Amino acid sequence: MGSVKNKEENTSGGVPSTGSDINYCPENSGAKPTAAPLSPGPSRAAFPARPGRFRGGPGAAAPPSRRSRRAPRTMAAPALCRRCGRAAGPWGLRRAPLPPPLRRRAHEQARRARGAAGLLAAQCERGLFQEVFPAQSAEEQLPALLEPGRPPLAAYCGFDPTADSLHVGHLLPVMALLHFQRAGHDVIAVVGGATARLGDPSGRERAREPLPAGRVRAQARALRAGLERLFGNHRELFWEPGAGRLGRAALLDNARWLGREPLLRFLGGAGGRLRMGTLLSRQSCQARLRSAEGMSLAEFLYPALQAYDFLHLHRQHGCRIQLGGHDQMGNIMSGYELVTKMTGAEVFGITVPLITSTTGDKLGKTAGNAVWLNREKTSPFELYQFFVRQQDNVVEKYLKLFTFLPLEEIAHIMEMHAKEPEKWGPQKRLAAEVTKLVHGREGLESAKRCTKALYYSSVEALEEMSDQELQELFRQATSAELLLEPGMTVLDLCRKANAIPDGPSGYRKITDGGVSINGNRVTNPETVLILGQHILKNGVSLLRVGKKNYYIIKWLQL
Repeated sequence: MGSVKNKEENTSGGVPSTGSDINYCPENSGAKPTAAPLSPGPSRAAFPARPGRFRGGPGAAAPPSRRSRRAPRTMAAPALCRRCGRAAGPWGLRRAPLPPPLRRRAHEQARRARGAAGLLAAQCERGLFQEVFPAQSAEEQLPALLEPGRPPLAAYCGFDPTADSLHVGHLLPVMALLHFQRAGHDVIAVVGGATARLGDPSGRERAREPLPAGRVRAQARALRAGLERLFGNHRELFWEPGAGRLGRAALLDNARWLGREPLLRFLGGAGGRLRMGTLLSRQSCQARLRSAEGMSLAEFLYPALQAYDFLHLHRQHGCRIQLGGHDQMGNIMSGYELVTKMTGAEVFGITVPLITSTTGDKLGKTAGNAVWLNREKTSPFELYQFFVRQQDNVVEKYLKLFTFLPLEEIAHIMEMHAKEPEKWGPQKRLAAEVTKLVHGREGLESAKRCTKALYYSSVEALEEMSDQELQELFRQATSAELLLEPGMTVLDLCRKANAIPDGPSGYRKITDGGVSINGNRVTNPETVLILGQHILKNGVSLLRVGKKNYYIIKWLQL
């Protein structure tokens, strides 16, 4: 597994680094345009500068080309996919069913075609890439630049630490980075330790509450740890060492450069190249300006700071591609504008779909429906269950977006599901793949143990569960430590745990079948507790009173 190093950012080229710099390097690893929609779509992505690259200061500008004066546009996925030799619908290919022999032949041909066409066509087919910007140069240059065998490019994506954990809404930008890495390209995940102080106005009806600097730093550290875990789990569990070059991955914090940039130099350099009319024309800006609250100068300058991230990463690390959610296209355009005006280089932006709830709301902290990737906030069991509960109409799309499974295998999973829908095969496979990526192999095993214990009343699973898993599974449960006394009964247990009221009503609660121990209902209050039946091998009893009142009993001195 790649090393995690602590060192200052390398400004002389090469793999970037900051406080928590992940650098996974396998041994012997060897105009103004428009944007292009590839499939449905949040976030941003970059590396070593090549010799001869423009290295002017923040105020220097390369002479703009004629083409750079034209207004950029975006391009839809189908056009770019057709250029790569395939037609794509909004979520990838739609083929009529074929007989098994022809289907096998088609799958083999598709696999070979994807290998030849490269990363762009493959992710267009999966539906991960939604739009590419600018459209003209993306169509003319990007497919060839991303073809297998070409020199690796660098891509970056940004994550603002507005909370102390990533959530499911961040997974698709992370998946985009990982697919670039799997294709041999270098990737950078930028934690927005500076930009989080301002708050991105995109998609928001009102300004974010200002975050104290100390809190932002703490949350930035937590996000770096979460990103390290995702990159590490991917390398350890999803990448075969002999599969070719796995691109380098680095973690940076934009507070490293934005925090050191003098205000006047920034405004005179980058600020002088961004046009007010363009920034004001962005949909997110117009919506906020029309609102009763209006828009602060700090929020208005957010796109300029994000654009400067792209410029800095392009100059220092040769970054040419920024990744982000569909709602980040305006910020990506600003980054493109700044980089092309100040360096004359051709750079690109790619967006990924936004994941929404069944009501159409974007998943995240602001909407109050976040499913976190930190175990302390959302347990592996809860993450697993979130994906197991996905409906049939989205599960195939999610298998393509959230997993690395080959499309042929996904097609086979869906075929089996059509024959045996009661087994929920696609949902279980989706949940297993995502949980393993986020929490590792042990996290997946924990989720499965909790599932067996809760839904299948498995005594064996309960006996294998740790204290942490019990607390995660029964977050609202009351915990109690009791000393087992000779002849202790079910009634004694319930009263010592304060699980039933005193007197006849508590007695009736048991006789009426309202009490179970370790998933087994008990109706005789005078039943004596038995080791191995009422008390598990791990010294725990799970007491349930009614439908939802759980008590975790830890026995002392057994």
